[in-house]
Amino acid sequence: MSLSDADHDLVVEELGREPTQAEAALFENLWSEHCAYRSSRPLLGAFDSEGENVVVGPGDDAAVVALPEGDGTYITMGIESHNHPSYVDPFDGAATGVGGIVRDTLSMGAYPIALADSLYFGDFDREHSRYLLEGVVEGISHYGNCIGVPTVTGSTAFHEDYEGNPLVNVSCIGLVDEERMITAEAQQPGNTLVLVGNSTGRDGLGGASFASEDLAEDAETEDRPAVQVGDPYTEKLLIEANEQLIDEGLIESARDLGAAGLGGASSELVAKGGLGAEIELTEVHEREPNMNAMEYLLAESQERMCYEVAPENVDRVKAIAERFDLGASVIGEVTDTGDYVCTFEGETVVDCDAEFLGEGAPFNDLPAEEPTQPERDLPEVALEEAFEAVVASPNTASKRWIYRQYDHEVQVRTATPPGDDAAVLAIRETGAEASDDNESGVGLAYTAGADPNWTDAAPYEGARAVALENATNLAAKGTTPLAAVDCLNGGNPEKPDVYGAFKGIVDGLADMCSTLDVPVVGGNVSLYNDSVSGPIPPTPTLAMVGTKDGYDAPPLSLSGEGDLLLVGARALEGDAEPRLGGSEYLGQFGGSDRFPTLLDHPDAFVDTLADVADDAATLATHDLSHGGLAVGLAEMVHEDGGASVEIDAANKGTGAELLFGEQPGRVVIETTDARAVREAFDGVAPVYELGSADDSGRLDLTIAGESLRYDAETIAGLRSIIADELA
Repeated sequence: MSLSDADHDLVVEELGREPTQAEAALFENLWSEHCAYRSSRPLLGAFDSEGENVVVGPGDDAAVVALPEGDGTYITMGIESHNHPSYVDPFDGAATGVGGIVRDTLSMGAYPIALADSLYFGDFDREHSRYLLEGVVEGISHYGNCIGVPTVTGSTAFHEDYEGNPLVNVSCIGLVDEERMITAEAQQPGNTLVLVGNSTGRDGLGGASFASEDLAEDAETEDRPAVQVGDPYTEKLLIEANEQLIDEGLIESARDLGAAGLGGASSELVAKGGLGAEIELTEVHEREPNMNAMEYLLAESQERMCYEVAPENVDRVKAIAERFDLGASVIGEVTDTGDYVCTFEGETVVDCDAEFLGEGAPFNDLPAEEPTQPERDLPEVALEEAFEAVVASPNTASKRWIYRQYDHEVQVRTATPPGDDAAVLAIRETGAEASDDNESGVGLAYTAGADPNWTDAAPYEGARAVALENATNLAAKGTTPLAAVDCLNGGNPEKPDVYGAFKGIVDGLADMCSTLDVPVVGGNVSLYNDSVSGPIPPTPTLAMVGTKDGYDAPPLSLSGEGDLLLVGARALEGDAEPRLGGSEYLGQFGGSDRFPTLLDHPDAFVDTLADVADDAATLATHDLSHGGLAVGLAEMVHEDGGASVEIDAANKGTGAELLFGEQPGRVVIETTDARAVREAFDGVAPVYELGSADDSGRLDLTIAGESLRYDAETIAGLRSIIADELA
């Protein structure tokens, strides 16, 4: 990729001369889609990013949100994609994605406390998809486990259109208080810029521009130099050094070195403060000989931070870096000129306006085609065959093979571990008095994911459903949604149908988050996820958090002692046509249908569900989404907990529609007080009596006059396909 003719002319007009080689490379990377959001930023104004708990919104390395019950305790939220690198080198591509989002957390003065991974691959039955899956999971687990940050939640989906371009989206939560918080905005002319961390090499050169173009057929070999190489042990040292630097008040502002390397981090740092910088590139500590100015500026070598430091504190910063066996270079200073100037071996190689470099890229005005609605064309499949195929699909099957490789217990915060609707973390640093009843402090629920089947079938409605499903995950654990960050993934935006679908997921996500009163406080955009196999499905990954007093939460698994209620199922109450659009059922057997109609009052549903989940009579809760009611019930059954369920399908649709439809905003509740649940949801969402739980360890299901019976062992066997294939 090179600077386009139109961009070149703008740069020449601004500079009054031809750009140097280093300047041209800087503009190429910082004006790329990956850094400048040239095609997506015109759409992002749809998101509501403000709220009473939002401290720092979009535009910084990570967002900062105050915990409502936190007494001055803040969390940071960030999300990133490492899609192209994870195709070329799945281990290092995924690992450095983790490292990058953790350093974004450090940039705010926060300590990273949890990670979530949202992964998307081609069909699981393809050898190449399984190769990518294994490499990506190994990279995430290696990096996260080594740095001591637990991966506590996430999602994994398979779809044929990811075959040529998988997605690896990683989010991170950090913990900070208002006295320790810093930002990525330079504060004062005369302050020193210090580069701390790993030495600089030639790895990751041009990574930002590489991420802003379609993947070529030979990408796995030709683009390998654009993929960074991670060192988690150095990152762990950097985390602890950063903590001490913040403890001692030595840092004025910070930015991690990610896309576009030193040039990107240092120019953005000063531009955000309306300031400039003078940088001497020969002072950068390097690990390879004979590097030139462009390589110093654009190498994306990992585990590096750019700090703004008051001159009197520089020696102490260098001493702390040395203590943690990290390199430290005084590379320049902040100026009041607004100019970004870099010299190398006595020659000025960059001299341009910092704001123009970071914000001068023109936006793209692209045509968008409205997606069409599919016709109704349903397959005819025996109920037993359909149940076994859907429950055994890699999309709905157990993901334990993946999350068992992650250390989710490190830091001793994970009260509800992976495998449930949402993880719940114990935030004990909230000023609450210690007690022995597990009710001290704040419970922070965390969920992340999307469903490509939904947004492929109906980008706008599918994205609304993604937001509602994430909020339902949180509410099912008794927490009230607080804030979200998004990672918006799309194909080549220059294709009108692709851009139209991308616009649909942006608007759908924004509309539902606004309805739910959940501010979207930050995010990431990844376009040009296109290859010889074609574009990916529009994929709006959402990472959302919710809070509650204490961190006890109802489990997903049945206790075997209560009544079973299905809340939110419009089709079962006859007030909406049952639909199978976007379902795994159609994914398995073909056909098409429109996407299900969502609840009329999703905000009231989420709020009510959070209250009901926290009630003492509630024994188990489970959000229904991928695979519908069939998969939801199968996931709840275990050796000591069974269910007897009967659904009267008269005039409400076929057994397949009711069992496999994937209308989000539904939850199965096991309770000892069914009347109270019905009263709570009166006027909010329909409540349907499914049957009862027992200790049989078996699912007995009767629907539309047909009966199915499966014991827990058989269900576990169906759901173990990923582990069985990868063992």
